[in-house]
Amino acid sequence: MPDKEELYDQAIDAYADDKFDEAIALYQQALEIDPKYGDAIHGMTMCYQAKGDLDTAIELTKKFIEQEPEDILAYTNLSMLYQKKGLVPEAEAAGAQARRLDWKRQLKEGKKQE
Repeated sequence: MPDKEELYDQAIDAYADDKFDEAIALYQQALEIDPKYGDAIHGMTMCYQAKGDLDTAIELTKKFIEQEPEDILAYTNLSMLYQKKGLVPEAEAAGAQARRLDWKRQLKEGKKQE
């Protein structure tokens, strides 16, 4: 049985070939192995976006943020998805949160170097 990284790699290949449903199924298998596997959730979100199912992509991203509230990429993706849907205030709020988290990360890294 393939591990989560092998499934992730297969899903990326399927995505690159515009086989979005196949990629989603592979990401789902990876998530069955590790339900908190963020790369698989981000990849699945991009598949739903590519299929034009922005609502599902947004919901997946919001659920991921609930379990990983410090994930900068999740907020960046959420901002992009809201923008594509025409929800500008929501997109701006998600983008602002991504920037705040990035600044927080930079401050922590700066303190470590001192």
